[in-house]
Amino acid sequence: MKGIRTLLALFAAGVLAVTMTVTGHAAAARPNAAAAAAGTGYWHTSGRQILDANNQPVRIAGVNWFGFETNNYVPHGLWSRDYKSMMDQMKSLGYNTIRLPYSDDIFKPGTMPNSINFYQMNTDLQGLTSLQVMDKIVNYAGSIGLRVILDRHRPDSGGQSALWYTSAVPESTWISDLTALATRYQGNTAVVGIDLHNEPHDPACWGCGDTTIDWRLAAERAGNAVLAVDPHLLIFVEGVQTFNGSSYWWGGNLQGAGTYPVRLNVADQLVYSAHDYATSVASQTWFSDPSFPANMPGIWGKNWGYLFDGNTAPVWVGEFGTTLASTTDQVWLKALVQYLRPTATSGADSYQWTFWSWNPDSGDTGGILEGDWQTVDTVKDGYLASIKAPGFTGGSGGGTDTTPPSVPTRVAVTGTTSTSASLSWTASTDDVGVTGYDVYRGTTLAGTTSSPSFTDTGLTPSTAYSYTVKAFDAAGNLSAASTAVTATTQGTTGNAGCTASYTVNSSWSDGFTATVTVTNTGTAPTHTWQVTWTWPGSQQITNSWNATETRSGQSETFTAQSFNAAIPAGGNTSFGFQASFSGSNPAPTPVCSAS
Repeated sequence: MKGIRTLLALFAAGVLAVTMTVTGHAAAARPNAAAAAAGTGYWHTSGRQILDANNQPVRIAGVNWFGFETNNYVPHGLWSRDYKSMMDQMKSLGYNTIRLPYSDDIFKPGTMPNSINFYQMNTDLQGLTSLQVMDKIVNYAGSIGLRVILDRHRPDSGGQSALWYTSAVPESTWISDLTALATRYQGNTAVVGIDLHNEPHDPACWGCGDTTIDWRLAAERAGNAVLAVDPHLLIFVEGVQTFNGSSYWWGGNLQGAGTYPVRLNVADQLVYSAHDYATSVASQTWFSDPSFPANMPGIWGKNWGYLFDGNTAPVWVGEFGTTLASTTDQVWLKALVQYLRPTATSGADSYQWTFWSWNPDSGDTGGILEGDWQTVDTVKDGYLASIKAPGFTGGSGGGTDTTPPSVPTRVAVTGTTSTSASLSWTASTDDVGVTGYDVYRGTTLAGTTSSPSFTDTGLTPSTAYSYTVKAFDAAGNLSAASTAVTATTQGTTGNAGCTASYTVNSSWSDGFTATVTVTNTGTAPTHTWQVTWTWPGSQQITNSWNATETRSGQSETFTAQSFNAAIPAGGNTSFGFQASFSGSNPAPTPVCSAS
């Protein structure tokens, strides 16, 4: 959010100590044999629930603390309070998670926070950059048992953007900053995950296939980039404004996710996120419906609740709020809290949530705190009492377990085929217990396993691959890499061939996006493919997806990725890119080869 929204723009915690079971859905695999406190380690999903490293269900029940996304470049209120005092108060009220909005401005070299009071408070923040202040907040959160969700709220401090990129902050910057955060907090389980972009809205679409505006495809590109750095982070994906002519709140419309789900390369890390508001933000038709508030469960269910009801994925209401000034808003909040499922009756088999906001300076909602940044609005806080779920253990940023497992040893290749390689190794040891292993093919994460063996598939015949293994424990501590081993796949005699077609999707004065479709013209499935061409003009690729791009002079080479290397006979796949040019933009002639 937030601030004042225009009507045009708006058309349209911890773990409960009871394990709840979702009917018909097996628990996700990442077990830890040792019993541990609820909320421990990294988290993952199973059906509509979020589980900790020991497969105990957790319920996110927290607040938004904004300010990093503004031109203060730091959470608001530090002009009045010490940040630790503020966070201690959050915990004392039963909130267990902080959603921390930021803008990409904080990644610019030397970005310094302002409006911090250093007199007898915040003394350890003096002289720090904004990112270094974020480190302090994350680490203190972990030390007192709070968790943090990092929210890419704006591309810059100037304001919200409809799409995930702008002319000043291209998609490449968005993704590189997301992966920089994943790298920065790798191994720090105080950070639950990353909310990829706040409130996509028109012209953003879901499932339309236009890579310049299809938020679902962009979320896949960004989410997979983050998971390639740290496969243990949750990826939070918000909705859009309009789907098939049906409009809702910015970021709140997830109607398309059932038909067009977000596809991530790492299983069980996706959480869908919706935003929902009352009349203090904008009046909507459903508030004046004669059946209000009885109509609201149907509206919520249509836009995002169906994903929870169908056990598709967890649903996190990342923002909801109101000033409570009107009777309508009071009735709305009471109904929404009931819809989110009280903890006493549903436990952690409930919706996840973070209230907007902790800050009192949100113009159209106010906050949990009053204007003095000290006093609690007990009425507003009281509405949320039944859905709180305090009790997380600390994250590893400030927790007690900082010892990584031992390095996996005796890594060996136990077998190969033309498209796979099998590995085994001696199990690592840990002071608490080893939770699993990350297997790397070169610098790329090939997969995660809970046992000391792994089979990598989708490989190219007659090709040598280098593998290393890292062990991780429930606290998120990661071992050093094992000694590398090389596996060479067997050859094949399959008949494969391919063609490639080049299509410009959209073009503007100095740039364009294009899609290349690769079709298997052979009689056997491909094991891999490659497309090459020489640019006839001045084109320069700035971002690509679904293929590995390399350039030498004017020559481009695109190589299949592991998930789309195998194309069945007669089938096809595609990759795309964004590029700049000057003068004319003549199309190249792609040449495709496959094996």
